Amino acid sequence: MKSNKTGKSLALKMVIALICGLFVGLGCIILRENLVSNGQVETWNTINNLFFQDITAKEATGAIGIFYIVGQLFVNALQLIIVPMVFVSICLAISVVTDTKKLGRISSKTILTFLTTTVCALIFAGIIGFFVYSTGAFNAVDTTNITVQQGTTGTNPLNIILSIIPNNLVGSFSNNGGVLAIVFLAVSIGLAMNQLKEKTKTLKNILIELNDIISVCLSFVINKFAPIAIFCLLTRTFAAYGINYLKPALAYVITVIIALLVYLFVAYPIYLITMARVNPKPFMKKIIKVVLFGFSTSSSAATLPLNKETTVNELGVSDEIASFVLPLGMTINMDGTAIMQVIAAIFVAASSGYDVTFTSMSIIAILALIASIGTPAAPGAGAVILFTILTGMGYTNDATLLAYSLILSINRPIEMLVTSLNVTGDSATSIIVAKKENMLDQDVYKK
Repeated sequence: MKSNKTGKSLALKMVIALICGLFVGLGCIILRENLVSNGQVETWNTINNLFFQDITAKEATGAIGIFYIVGQLFVNALQLIIVPMVFVSICLAISVVTDTKKLGRISSKTILTFLTTTVCALIFAGIIGFFVYSTGAFNAVDTTNITVQQGTTGTNPLNIILSIIPNNLVGSFSNNGGVLAIVFLAVSIGLAMNQLKEKTKTLKNILIELNDIISVCLSFVINKFAPIAIFCLLTRTFAAYGINYLKPALAYVITVIIALLVYLFVAYPIYLITMARVNPKPFMKKIIKVVLFGFSTSSSAATLPLNKETTVNELGVSDEIASFVLPLGMTINMDGTAIMQVIAAIFVAASSGYDVTFTSMSIIAILALIASIGTPAAPGAGAVILFTILTGMGYTNDATLLAYSLILSINRPIEMLVTSLNVTGDSATSIIVAKKENMLDQDVYKK
């Protein structure tokens, strides 16, 4: 009961921080446009250097960047614990399962649900993208004056397979982007512990104690500092983008935002009704703070701790299920990323003079499915992985690079909503799997 009240209090604080961040951020956009239009660029630069500037940039040696520092410290504090949390959670979840057939069922149901929701997301995105494309809205983008952003290269999407098994044990624990390798190690060690049983009692106790320490630290960071960090992150994000950045690709921005919101508020309730046979209202009510947190941090990895706490303590999912499904979902379940990448690829193709056909959309969807699985759970990763899809489709002319550069410059707000969708999908899958395994406490879920 105390946890439920704490969750509601945190959700309220996050909503207040979100609203304040949006209003202050929009105010900063208006202030910026007025100062620039009146020839007071230096005044805005001073404000930007004091509050919003990325102090790690080469040109920011004299900047203070208060909002950037606060937001980044918070995100760093969360990312610090990602690797140990994923490793410990999965190890314990697998080591305590006495029925190996049960473990196989949980794994197969989790992956099947992930695959089902992602394929549905790809089909949905393809329909929305093609509809907007057929209206000619994507063709109206003028890319002639866009500055090309260098440094992004395409890679074979199948490279993700090679990253599953690491060639260096220590190195894999020092890389937040290689979570798939950590999942593989955790599953392997968890299975070995399960097989050895009492022989690994000491190691199991150590992992349990580490898990308790992680939970206490994360609860403190999230409950005490999340609202302040959300305000700083949102304000800075909106303040950093002027109106001129958004105008050229307004059709793309509106299309993706509508598609993501529809999928978030329509698709997941349908999944819960049809797959889990539960009322989606408690889920949508309790998951809101996770949605807001994912929106503000733009990182599935940073949102994982709060997502797990909410899914277990407020939605009634067994810790055993959540500890396996959520970390795995963070690495391979990317419904929002898949939607964004499909619509973005259609947008770039239309802007670059390529024809969009049923065949090309099917190939885009397959590439997006593979690429989204390998997308790191970090801010901005989806837009970078998009280049893999474009090169895989053969979209390589100058206009493509220009349109892609435009997406890079404006995609941060979209990535925020993409993250909200990704983390919601992970939690929904946990409920679906838990319900099928009779490991969902429905009394807790309905509160």
